[in-house]
Amino acid sequence: METIQQKQIVQQVYTTLRIVFVIVPIVAGLDKFTNILCQWTQYINPSVLNFLPFSGETFMMVVGVIEIIAGILVLLSPRIGGLIVSVWLTLIALTLLAWWNFLDVAVRDLVMAITAFSMTRLASIFDRK
Repeated sequence: METIQQKQIVQQVYTTLRIVFVIVPIVAGLDKFTNILCQWTQYINPSVLNFLPFSGETFMMVVGVIEIIAGILVLLSPRIGGLIVSVWLTLIALTLLAWWNFLDVAVRDLVMAITAFSMTRLASIFDRK
């Protein structure tokens, strides 16, 4: 049987994950315009660049906008936003794995995708809008 204390602990975990998946995508998205954290274009698979009708820098700005929107969606609707963040991170990881480069980032993104999905599942309990 679930105790009140256990429910409070799970609620705290959910709240922490929700805050993280609001802040991190927004910060990463904004950084696509400034490159303060890193030079984001280095993570673009060269075969993807061949299909783009614009520069890698422009592509990363589009990615930044999507990440900002995803973070805002987690804030407004964690079940939908969390699922979008989870899928987004999985796609990034698969792109890196296909290129067989930045494998550490790919593994990190897969772990974050699983965590975002876990937050989404918790949202079905705690965020009943």
